[in-house]
Amino acid sequence: MNVEELALLLYIRRKRKLKRKRKQWWIHPYLADRPKKGQFINIYEDLRRYPDKFFNYVRMSMRSFDELLTLCRYDLLKQDTILRKSVSPEEKLFVTLRYFASGCTMRELHYNYRLGQTTLSTIIREVCAVIWDKLQTCVSLPASASDWIKTADGFEKHANFPHCLGSIDGKHIRLIQPADSGSLYYNYKHFFSIVLLAVCDANYNFMYIDVGAYGKSSDSAIFQETDFYKKLMSNTLNIPEPLQISENSTTLFPYVFVGDEAFGLSTNVMRPFGGNNLSVDKRIFNYRLSRARRYIECTFGILTNKWRIFHRPLNVHTELAKSIVRTCCVLHNFVRARDGYSYDDTLTVTGFETITQRNFTRGGRAATTTRDNFMNYFVNENPLSWQNNCIN
Repeated sequence: MNVEELALLLYIRRKRKLKRKRKQWWIHPYLADRPKKGQFINIYEDLRRYPDKFFNYVRMSMRSFDELLTLCRYDLLKQDTILRKSVSPEEKLFVTLRYFASGCTMRELHYNYRLGQTTLSTIIREVCAVIWDKLQTCVSLPASASDWIKTADGFEKHANFPHCLGSIDGKHIRLIQPADSGSLYYNYKHFFSIVLLAVCDANYNFMYIDVGAYGKSSDSAIFQETDFYKKLMSNTLNIPEPLQISENSTTLFPYVFVGDEAFGLSTNVMRPFGGNNLSVDKRIFNYRLSRARRYIECTFGILTNKWRIFHRPLNVHTELAKSIVRTCCVLHNFVRARDGYSYDDTLTVTGFETITQRNFTRGGRAATTTRDNFMNYFVNENPLSWQNNCIN
């Protein structure tokens, strides 16, 4: 390094130091009034007197909130010092749930709750990590063949699709462009995103989630990189052995997952027939498959309409965005089990974009035969009285 380069480097460093803004206060006077004028202090106890208002504010009942707080309290509790009091676990959980439920920005919460923006970011990151640690078992695949059969019974009862173990789909979650990411997160719909790939049951619960794949990737490519797919292909998911669907049929039907055209056809993954000029039998199969596949769409609808943070692009670091998505998914199952869901929420998916890139990989002979067997069963052995009207 010569003298000129050294001088230039020193000049740049000096210029950067001068640009740094000195803190005028250790704690801004506006934030110092938080113990008296912060939103948590002013509305928390009042909202608890009105259960319906409390539910609308944090998107869960007081009973569910208190149960969640009990699980997380110890990990969120910090020690007070002689300089300042720590933020209570109640306030941390309350403000994080409000951030998820309202879709507002951290700057808005900063002014409402009188918490510094850096403090808010730290709190949300901390609460997400604690909730995921405590509730991640809420999103889990059945452990035994008998548990899988119970899941399949739900799809047969509600969707008229026997031997269905789950519905699979992926959604784009919008992001503000991550720094120094190039085109990795830029998808074919011309916005930046990460992908949430999920499997759900017939009760609108997530059984498996994979969060954080690049937006440029397709459903099928993401699916093939997941632990779920690898276990499925290696036959280590404890899926039941193929069985007869009815007493009248001697054909053995494997247990399957259902997905859209983005997924490849295999023995344990069914997708619709492709093309426009399909026979009546194939259109009936597509209709019956769509009745089962819609459960993942409804699950996404419940998720996005409850946690409205997904109604706008996530303006946070990529790792925090992944943590937020995982946390909202486990909270979905947690609240779903305790507070139910609104039917209207299942009708629309707001903020998520469907991955519609087609995968034209043909399945093997066994996979094609399995799909044909299901088609024949739906057409000849177990037709629905209204299915012909629906395909016309």
